[in-house]
Amino acid sequence: MEGASLFVERTPVFSAVGRVLHLTRGSDAAHEMAMNDIIEHLEAVIFERRQGDPKQSYVAKLTHAGREKMAQKLGEEAVEAVIAAVCDEPEEMIGEAADIVFHLLVTLADMGISWNDVLVELARREGVSGIAEKAARTH
Repeated sequence: MEGASLFVERTPVFSAVGRVLHLTRGSDAAHEMAMNDIIEHLEAVIFERRQGDPKQSYVAKLTHAGREKMAQKLGEEAVEAVIAAVCDEPEEMIGEAADIVFHLLVTLADMGISWNDVLVELARREGVSGIAEKAARTH
């Protein structure tokens, strides 16, 4: 994943404490970062690289290829996550989940939707039964 200089290893260990993540990488010291800081940083990198050279940037390449390609990649990553879940492969699932988030952010950026927009929707749904929320959308 482009711009992933935040992580040395592919699968860091995460333990959530409130809104803070402790990122542990082998023998490295634990790093603390607000969860949204990671997403906001990645979102900013994606926004910047959308305008880049498709030969130099994966984000620019996806942007140049269009939303259908972005959606295809998002779907491919989702299928890979399903396979990891069904095969009970936690390490694989962590990587696939990260890939889904990355490709979701690329697609959201293309649609002019921010991560904050998603968080606002999640906050709106807080405390509402998932069954009741889905029923309200289908009527």
